Amino acid sequence: MLKIGIFGVGHLGKFHISNWKEIEGTEIIGFYDPNDMAANEVMEKFGLKRFTDMEMLLDEIDAADVITPTQFHFPVCELALRKSKHVFVEKPLANNMGEARKLLKLVSEAKVKFQVGHVERFNPAFVALKGKPLQPMFIEVHRLAQFNPRGTEVSVILDLMIHDIDIILHLVKSDIKNISASGVAVMTDTPDIANARIEFNNGCVANLTSSRISMKKMRKMRLFQKDAYIGIDFLDKKTEIIRLKGEDESDANFSFDIETPNGPRTIAVENLEPINVNAIKAELSAFRDAIVTNSNTIVSEYDGFQAMEVAHQILEKIANAKTKEEIK
Repeated sequence: MLKIGIFGVGHLGKFHISNWKEIEGTEIIGFYDPNDMAANEVMEKFGLKRFTDMEMLLDEIDAADVITPTQFHFPVCELALRKSKHVFVEKPLANNMGEARKLLKLVSEAKVKFQVGHVERFNPAFVALKGKPLQPMFIEVHRLAQFNPRGTEVSVILDLMIHDIDIILHLVKSDIKNISASGVAVMTDTPDIANARIEFNNGCVANLTSSRISMKKMRKMRLFQKDAYIGIDFLDKKTEIIRLKGEDESDANFSFDIETPNGPRTIAVENLEPINVNAIKAELSAFRDAIVTNSNTIVSEYDGFQAMEVAHQILEKIANAKTKEEIK
């Protein structure tokens, strides 16, 4: 039985607790959270033991699930890693790049399993594309959310856009050539709406827009590649592929003929059937599996580091643009 300790029982922490309780082969030993109101609610609702000392909880568990506010990711993860505990930590990996680099070193020294909570990797709409040939050359992303004070201790880039940065880095197997970005702080002291353009050495270009002051929610990614368009709706969990149909293909939902400069071609439209899964439960289950089978985690500490690195480059571009404007 894998013994789990929960660190942080706020809004998302409660979801983690509910899901851990449904995952076979695991047992929640207890939780740590200095907030008395949140702690009392969890003790009453879930009947879990509260620890008021992090080290005491760490000494009784095999793996730590860290769902604290971002600024506390590093100290909790550091303590867990120094005690050679497996760690799952919510995105972003850390509060700054210095902390992120230290965590990479600590994970290497501890020789434990470490997973970062980029949950969109487990979204049914994205998982439905597993096994499909994906070689995008242009990517368009819109991730829009209504304003919510929760999570605004970080910019919209580290709060929302980082989800799409992780997906894009996972899809595009090439180094980054150039990044340009702009952003505006509207409701908070950090950018609340931002746009970034990432150019890769292989010619792929990704255009990302994220906002947390939108009137409606949207989480869409569009991939354009040779002979195909792929639309991913992370919010409604729908995926479609529109492509030039090859000979002897019959897997499309429907198709139609068009005239091209090279003669008549057939367009195939395929609406993929996503598996109805709980993405949070799936990512926590994958973490458990990596520990039990001694295999690699699906979203490693290095994946989390890379996503953070790009996010901070975007933030730097926005800050530099603002400085130049102020000088004028």
